[in-house]
Amino acid sequence: MNDTEFHKLADQVLMHIEEGIDQSGADIEYETTGNVLTLEFENRSQIVINRQEPLHEIWVASKSGGYHFKYNDGVWHCTRSGEELISLIKRECSRHAEEKVDW
Repeated sequence: MNDTEFHKLADQVLMHIEEGIDQSGADIEYETTGNVLTLEFENRSQIVINRQEPLHEIWVASKSGGYHFKYNDGVWHCTRSGEELISLIKRECSRHAEEKVDW
């Protein structure tokens, strides 16, 4: 994958996360600054999602830890667990929001 393809795929998944948060109805604020999408919760906790262009990865920092995702077979997968990015984001949002977050 080249840088252009990486940015296109990263843009798509980050937009999907923003749209999903809007659809979920949960009280989650989000802001994109440069290559970083920050999700902020009512309790002031945050999830930070950023692009690591040199590695063609998406990194997620949450109160439960840090995760690295690579795009493979049409899906962003965690490089350690194999978990899919959107599944992890939903789970972590539910933890931070202290309510079920799904879309």
